[in-house]
Amino acid sequence: MTQALLTQKRTTFFGRTRSLASTPPWQRLALAAVLILSAFLNLFRLTSLGYSNTYYSAAVKDMLTSWHNFFFVSFDAGFVTVDKPPLGLWIQAASAELFGFHGWSLLLPQALAGVLSVGLLYHLVSKAFGSVAGILAALVLAVTPIAVAVERTNNSDGLLVLTVLVGAWAVIRAVESGRLRWLLVGAVVVGLGFNIKMLEAFLVLPAFYLLYLLAAPVSKWRRFVHLGLATLVLLVVSLSWAVVVDLTPTDQRPYVGSSSNNSELDLIAGYNGLGRLLGRGYGTELVTQLISGNGSTNAGSAGGSQSAQQSSGAQEGSGSSGGGPGGVSENGQKGPLRLLDEQLAGQIGWLLPLAVVGLLAASWQRRPRLPLDRRHQALVLWGMWLLTMGAFFSIAGQFHRYYTVMLAPAIAALVGAGVVALWSDYRSRGWRGWLLPLTLLGMAGLHTYIILVYYDEDWSRWLPPATIGLSLVAAIGLVFMRLRPRLKARAYFSAAVVAVGILALLVAPTVWAAYTVGQDGGRMATAGPQTVQGSARGGPGGGPPGGPSDSRDTADPALMDYLQANRGGAEYLVATNNARSASPIILNTNEPDPVITLGGFGGRDPVFSTDQLTNLIDKGAVRFFLISQGGPGGSSQNESASWVQDNCHPVPQEQWQSPSTSEQGGDSERTPALYDCSTRGS
Repeated sequence: MTQALLTQKRTTFFGRTRSLASTPPWQRLALAAVLILSAFLNLFRLTSLGYSNTYYSAAVKDMLTSWHNFFFVSFDAGFVTVDKPPLGLWIQAASAELFGFHGWSLLLPQALAGVLSVGLLYHLVSKAFGSVAGILAALVLAVTPIAVAVERTNNSDGLLVLTVLVGAWAVIRAVESGRLRWLLVGAVVVGLGFNIKMLEAFLVLPAFYLLYLLAAPVSKWRRFVHLGLATLVLLVVSLSWAVVVDLTPTDQRPYVGSSSNNSELDLIAGYNGLGRLLGRGYGTELVTQLISGNGSTNAGSAGGSQSAQQSSGAQEGSGSSGGGPGGVSENGQKGPLRLLDEQLAGQIGWLLPLAVVGLLAASWQRRPRLPLDRRHQALVLWGMWLLTMGAFFSIAGQFHRYYTVMLAPAIAALVGAGVVALWSDYRSRGWRGWLLPLTLLGMAGLHTYIILVYYDEDWSRWLPPATIGLSLVAAIGLVFMRLRPRLKARAYFSAAVVAVGILALLVAPTVWAAYTVGQDGGRMATAGPQTVQGSARGGPGGGPPGGPSDSRDTADPALMDYLQANRGGAEYLVATNNARSASPIILNTNEPDPVITLGGFGGRDPVFSTDQLTNLIDKGAVRFFLISQGGPGGSSQNESASWVQDNCHPVPQEQWQSPSTSEQGGDSERTPALYDCSTRGS
């Protein structure tokens, strides 16, 4: 049995077969080097990155205070939830419980998930296209700038990528064996991915379904039956937590943050569903119209429609549909070339054209016939993955740049398979042999175009010449070798030249990834430096905004001292109208459940009715309220905060605010006021 396994054959990219036992040591060493590189990029300086996205960090800290907060992913003292499902935050909470609550313990699961994704992608690609393709795919994924950026934060997209890759492995097993159980495993895994980032996980389903329909070794009707059963399992796993939350009486759970009617199902379909596709506000308004009259809120129906129309500010910002964070200024105009525009090209677009060329080159080498062989099965999987996600990100109205990490596995897999296919074409006769040198030159031109929209840093002076120079040397060398077919050792020289060309195409993405490693991170995962235009407009057109030293993430010591000294017997230290004000206070105190958030992340959620708020104040549960003065998340967008401003007494700033903070000034939306409600009406 052991000998049989050792002599098992597989196809290499040279078209020959080689036993597993005789795999060259250099390939194993190359894979080890890629994994070490990935670990370095993901883990180096991880302890210096602070809490990254303080919204999620504060939520995890509060989740650790009680099982109630843990299960419902409460952001504050159990009154409002975060705007995401629980699994990613549960994993972070488990890490914090194991290693202690630190910034790095929250970032660690995502960093490790990135390394595991690199190893798993190697396994999936090498099975179909050989070890060389697998190593190239793993290397590309390891140095993809947005992958490194997001895996160094506590945004859970890195965990989602690993989850859907495990799902792909299970579906491939189902296609190879024809066994329903593996397909159901894949459905369960994608359902778990749904409980990490909701509908973002479902972007892989067209690729999974198409692969099983075309290639499963069972009859056609059984394929449909199997997919129907898998869909049922998928929906049960995906919606199980959301349904439990919605069935829980509203007075026994937190308000569902960023929803229009205090419902997880509404959050799924609205803000995190149609809202992402159609843009700010549109998705939630449409869902509200479709389900008008359903659901309830802690505050009654009043304010629900207001939250629906303005809920787009949840998590990272606000703005009109198509503008602001997540809109045009962050991602550029919709269109087929959006992934190559100023905002997105440096994040995910470096090797996208090569992936498309690679898909075509690998597809035409062997005519597809049913049943599909392993290579064409893999091309269906990765090609449909690329097509589905590329189409979504080209037309979506509201998403953040780090969401595009979902494209990274397909791009990496098709680059690995494509380079091997282009090499095979190069070594054969015919016009397709010229594609490899032409592709290298075209990609060098694209990289130069991307680099030129960035600041003239020291490295940017040598990077374009290095990319173009190495690519030109590789292209000329390949042309020369092709014109001299009888040259001795031609194959070895050609392989060395191709290696130089691939190295040239990986220099810029690697520099972008390394640049990210050298920064202090921030709430929003972005890779590389700022573009010239992004810096000029002060918008999110470039590098990582707001690192851990950002003053918005640090609680004012004078405020903390004042609240502690004057709270009296109040149960809660303070109430704020949005998460931006609440997060640093939560992270800078060791008290359990210290903060109430009146309006969820952006200050818009109707978490309390006026009667509920006055009841808390009259019982002495809360005395102080930290209220922003307008703008996104401001008091004008929340009934409770407006009531506080009208009925409670402002505390003079010199009593609770550090002099240095007062001198900094700033716009009104970032200059909160402290109110004391213990003497209201007196």
